[in-house]
This record gives sequence, structure tokens and C-alpha cells, in this order.
Amino acid sequence: MPEPVLPDGSMQAFEKPLPERVLAFDFGTKRIGVAGGLALTGTGSPQTPIPARDGIPDWVALDALINSWCPTALLVGNPLNMDGTASEIGHRALKFARRLAARYPALPVYRQDERLTTRAARETLTDVRAQRGGRLPSLDSTAACLIAESWLQAPNWQRL
Repeated sequence: MPEPVLPDGSMQAFEKPLPERVLAFDFGTKRIGVAGGLALTGTGSPQTPIPARDGIPDWVALDALINSWCPTALLVGNPLNMDGTASEIGHRALKFARRLAARYPALPVYRQDERLTTRAARETLTDVRAQRGGRLPSLDSTAACLIAESWLQAPNWQRL
């Protein structure tokens, strides 16, 4: 089937639609930050982090989150070094992403560069604290929120 021709005579490539709802993860060995993201708004919302023991998530809590959120895709932050090389924690984050893909085979799992998201999340929370008092979302889930939003703006379609 030929690609559609636009009125100006140029060819239009088909664009893949974004998944409606994504869950993004900021991997950690003690807790895993989580954020939900919506393609319609391009925004993320921090969720309660998932506890982990030496990088292994509380699968019961994660299953409950998947069942309640009903995501159409999963995103895992890829903690690269500033020069673009793989970091030590990045190998563990990849292992976590592979476990997600095996546990939830119906959901595509993507990775997203997460360089500087923790720093940006810390700055965001500092700004929020200055604007209002009270309880703030976790740093890890705020970083996951930034991962979701960056992927929704410029998706990396490479699946695991």
C-alpha cells in the first residue's frame, strides 16, 4: 500500500500513535519511583514508589499498580553516564526492564534516557516546597514523572 500523498504532493509517513497510558519507572535498589503518564496531555503524575529489596521490586505492589492503572506501555529510565555510556545501575535497570517484559508480555516495555532527571526532580520539588507547604511527592517518583513526560514528547520506540 503506497503512503498517502499530501495536497502539496509530498509523501506523508505514518506516525505511530502514542500509548494512551504509560507507567514510567525510575529504578532504584531500595525503591522504584513510579509515575503515570497520559498521551492526551503529555504529562506525568507521580505515584507511590514501589519498595524494592536489592533491586527486586515488591511484585504484589507492582501487580496491584498495573491492575489499577491499566497502562498500555511501560517505560524504564535508562541511567546513562553523561558521556552516553552505560552506568553500573543501568545494567540493573535493564534487568528490571527485562523482568517487566517477561512478567507483563502484553505490554510493550521501552527505555528512556534519564540523565539528570534526579537533579531536575530535586529542583522541581524545591520549587514546589517554596510555593506550598506540606507533603511532597517522592524524589524517585518525581524523576519517574520526568521520564514519562520526556518519552511522551519524544518517544524512543525501541522495545526490549
